[in-house]
Amino acid sequence: MKLFKTALLAAALAMPLSQQALAATPDNLLVVAQNIDDIVAIDPAQAYEFSSGELVSNVYDRLVQYDAEDTTVLAPGLASEWQADADAKTITFTMREGATFHSGNPVRAEDVVFSFSRVIKLNLTPAFILTQLGWTPENIADMVTADGNKVVLKYEGDFSPAFVLNVLAARPASIVDEKTVMEHEADGDMGNKWLNANSAGSGPFALSAYRPGELVRLTANQDYFKGAPKVEGVIIRHVAEAATQQLLLQSGDVDMARNLTPDQIGGITADNIKVETYPQAAVHFLSFNQKTEALQPEAVWEAARYLVNYKGMTDSFLKGQMEIHQAFWPKGFPGSYDETPYTYDPEKAKQILADAGIETPINVTLDVINSTPFTDMAQSLQAGFAEGGINFDIIPGTGSQVITKYRERSHQAMLLYWGPDFMDPHSNAKAFAYNRDNSDGNYQATTTWRNAWAVPAEMNDKTSAALSESDPEKRNAIYVELQKEVQAKSPIVIMFQATYQVAMDKKVEGYVNGATSDFVYYRLVTKN
Repeated sequence: MKLFKTALLAAALAMPLSQQALAATPDNLLVVAQNIDDIVAIDPAQAYEFSSGELVSNVYDRLVQYDAEDTTVLAPGLASEWQADADAKTITFTMREGATFHSGNPVRAEDVVFSFSRVIKLNLTPAFILTQLGWTPENIADMVTADGNKVVLKYEGDFSPAFVLNVLAARPASIVDEKTVMEHEADGDMGNKWLNANSAGSGPFALSAYRPGELVRLTANQDYFKGAPKVEGVIIRHVAEAATQQLLLQSGDVDMARNLTPDQIGGITADNIKVETYPQAAVHFLSFNQKTEALQPEAVWEAARYLVNYKGMTDSFLKGQMEIHQAFWPKGFPGSYDETPYTYDPEKAKQILADAGIETPINVTLDVINSTPFTDMAQSLQAGFAEGGINFDIIPGTGSQVITKYRERSHQAMLLYWGPDFMDPHSNAKAFAYNRDNSDGNYQATTTWRNAWAVPAEMNDKTSAALSESDPEKRNAIYVELQKEVQAKSPIVIMFQATYQVAMDKKVEGYVNGATSDFVYYRLVTKN
């Protein structure tokens, strides 16, 4: 019966839309319409796209991981426990008993050593996440070793164990089945070509089919150490057009549409369809280049915080896409600061400028990516800031043009967004609260350096202290302090956190969509 239903579904997915009006998805399968044409690679040592991140998280496990039950808690994965020695810069992991790969091979400490070494030696796009621990092709054999059912991991750098654990929860730290992978090695590629069409994981689902630009089929791992998924499988069908996704959902051909536009979301009236909203990790901000004299006074920074029409934007053209968030670490993760003390108040802004003796009007250019919603946001900022005596001359450009200008520090004001490379607060603290060397020749991929803001020494020291603090609670408290300070006094005005809306059949429950694409989970989904 299982095979029959699967075959029936495959046939239905191949039909023209005109023939699918009476189609229905099988009860034991979740069928998703999604644009997955961004996928370049699915090997966890290479995968660096949004859609591939989702795939890796459902097929592979890590030693420690943010899991479906609570995406804000770093939980045991293939390691059942660990001991950290901050002084020795060593973490010892005990492997979980009874965990197996989809091949049936047991998950061994040696598989961990192989997986980490493989990432470092292949040195593909996401490898930098692991190499920041001081790992190189030359020393990796000494830095990560197996000892029976334990993995002994060493790192270099003044890092807290909490930071290292978050690095190990990132995508390239996924554990692969060494025996299966090396059976498919070709020309010294350590199985890379094969893993970009197949899988060798231990996660809740196994990859049973992958056709680029067409579909992904996942089959439930009935032996998963946290229990078998609630559905027997997931089919992700590549549907590039949002209108087609909407049609498939409304006709019952899919259970979920992942890429509907805000207008389409707002127009849903069917009783059998619901829309869920999920906060995302990207924060959107306005920043002022400190090479521009008129933007250097702290009173300008403070006044700017009262000239953003936060609610006006989120209640209109940003509805469903963003929520008000005024701190650099996204809501929904340990260490976040979620208070939003600033509201649109032009009179207060004018008073702040007048009390500081700042003459208006101030004329400033504002660079913005020439696409929605950024152009709409820029126009709202233009109108709001004009009320306070600050005039924006909007300069639209392509994404590459705007970002290149930002990296050159040749802008005046800039409207952009920022997302972490991995879910540790330091990833954003370094970007928004650290800049010890503000010289033109010391290029840094941070918002502080790009805005030529020479961060106060005390704030730099606090950012360094948070990175090395070994007590997780104290560490998070330092990051909260940093966010309050950046929020109150910096040339960077953080305004919003992105949100993501997913339309689905009302019978679908248990879908988890965390703050990044790596935190999308299907394991708990039911179709009642």
